[in-house]
Amino acid sequence: MTLSMARVGAKNRIKAVWGHRELKNHLATLGFTVNSEVSVISKARGNVVVSVKNARFAISQELANNIMV
Repeated sequence: MTLSMARVGAKNRIKAVWGHRELKNHLATLGFTVNSEVSVISKARGNVVVSVKNARFAISQELANNIMV
């Protein structure tokens, strides 16, 4: 399932990151790497607020669709 489909409050492990090389590198820089734990904090207006490696990020639902958990 993609990160955009994950339940709010649930802890998940990243299984894969899809996209072109620049996108994967950008997400890896933010901490979205395979086997990292990620939690969805909230979803609103097409954005997903997540916690990964003790940091919080708001990412678009489109970007969250590239992260498999």
